Amino acid sequence: MRLFTTVARIGAALLLAAGLSACSSGPSYNPTTFQAEMDGGPEAFKKVKTVIIPHVNLGPPSRNYLQDVEPRVDGLVGTYLKKNGYKVLPQREFRQHWNTAVRAFGDPVDPTTGKVNMKSFVQIMQSVRDQLRETTDLDAFVFTDIVEFEVPFNGGLKHLARWDGVTRRPSLQGPGSGVSADFDWNMNAAVASLQISIYDIELQRLFASRGGLDATDAIDTRSSAGRYVRRRNILENEEYVMEGIKLAFHPFIQWEDWPGNPD
Repeated sequence: MRLFTTVARIGAALLLAAGLSACSSGPSYNPTTFQAEMDGGPEAFKKVKTVIIPHVNLGPPSRNYLQDVEPRVDGLVGTYLKKNGYKVLPQREFRQHWNTAVRAFGDPVDPTTGKVNMKSFVQIMQSVRDQLRETTDLDAFVFTDIVEFEVPFNGGLKHLARWDGVTRRPSLQGPGSGVSADFDWNMNAAVASLQISIYDIELQRLFASRGGLDATDAIDTRSSAGRYVRRRNILENEEYVMEGIKLAFHPFIQWEDWPGNPD
């Protein structure tokens, strides 16, 4: 059973680069693009036709402020999968079987520490899988974890941050409209990525990758010293979220503008 290898294996350090002149990665080369990990290949991918998006993370639960946006992100992931020919089962079917299994095996997440009991998680997933196999034509589980990192907005004169294939400018929050001249652009800010992990009906990993979404911090214009604060509206830019989704699924779902190929 390799159900828990994803979190450790795709926790690679971010590559940071500077000097890009656009605010989104687009088709141009971005050296921070995550290289997908594939235990399956084209033939294994072709066998996947019906999927379900669990409402739980493969790894530890997301921060509270990210949990609020998870349903919206899952909805966009489902739309993207359907657009590319996949049948997406209702998430409520997974939730129903998950809740039943939790009553039998216990909640795998420690509410105090947020740590996951791997033994319980595996038992629950096996139970959910068995129930879904009896009642549906499910081929795979698509886990959608929103994960956070810290990076500086120190790329070039436009102050860009680059991670997991995207390039973003910082946003401002507060009554002011500018940034202090002595603002420390090497200071780290929190950013988010979408981590996709696909497991087949036997709970064997087929695919794992990640795509950048947007910053979850903004520059506080009320601070004379210059600092970051958490954004009021997290991941509100749908275009940015869709870019992250496309990045995270490539090449399971081919994206012609994938920025991981050098010119």
